[in-house]
Amino acid sequence: MSTAVYSLDSRNIVYSFAPSHPPALSVPDGALVHIETCDCFENQIQREDQDFGTLDWSRINPATGPIHVQGAAPGDLLAVHILDLQLAKRGIMTTGPHLGVMGAHLSENAIRFVEIDQGEVVLPGGVRAPLRPMIGVIGVAPAAGAIPCGTPGDHGGNMDCTRITAGAVLLLPVAVPGALFALGDLHAAMGDGEVGVSGVEIAGRVTVRLEVLRDVRCPAPMVVSEDDVSIIASAPTLDEAAELATKRAAEWLSAASHLHLADACMLLSAVGRLRICQVVDPLKTARMEIDRDLLRQLRVPLPV
Repeated sequence: MSTAVYSLDSRNIVYSFAPSHPPALSVPDGALVHIETCDCFENQIQREDQDFGTLDWSRINPATGPIHVQGAAPGDLLAVHILDLQLAKRGIMTTGPHLGVMGAHLSENAIRFVEIDQGEVVLPGGVRAPLRPMIGVIGVAPAAGAIPCGTPGDHGGNMDCTRITAGAVLLLPVAVPGALFALGDLHAAMGDGEVGVSGVEIAGRVTVRLEVLRDVRCPAPMVVSEDDVSIIASAPTLDEAAELATKRAAEWLSAASHLHLADACMLLSAVGRLRICQVVDPLKTARMEIDRDLLRQLRVPLPV
């Protein structure tokens, strides 16, 4: 496995995940990569009183990449070891008519700058909350076609899952040679659901190690964290996303532990945590969290 270190700056961006994008960088299996990102508005917002009409909405949710991972082939998994997230000193939040859950009740657009101060975000009203960096858009190219960066799916994309943060490993299914990996849309903090259509949107730099896994059978996208594992699913409705995440988790748990499917369902019903990732993107996203202690008791192997 490579120990080489590579860098990719935010001038190398795409607005979709697609096999047709030429790689901005090619790295060996196991490479360490520093990836610089814009915020989700591609750094277009400079003032709180800026007119939304001045924004180029075709430039929303850019992802830095794509990165070709040498040796990755369809059927493999790409393990994205998220080692570090460094953030800019100020973030942005927005909401308004037709945006987010409350969009029908808002009469005008609002922009708020959010300062980062001593490990906290300073939110509207002067409320201070812990800094919780996470990655909103992260994924690989699908087998065919182009999926906008703002849309989540089995390839990853705009899953807006708060578990995708430093210390976690994200597993993504490789569909094209080289995987064509990209990421962006960092948040200094974001609540589950992202109900107002934005978290604390911010530019930054992410350090990842990209590892190719072969002959591994587990649902993906999957996040492996220190204490738990999250199986992620996206679908047209939140009900469908929740059902799909649960189905994938139950079937994997049953197969990996040799439990009857009914017993796997009972375990999830007793101790699983079905959570909302986001409800504001073209597809909705949910996750099923399972404690790693339960997996250890069942002798379920994890690939990372």
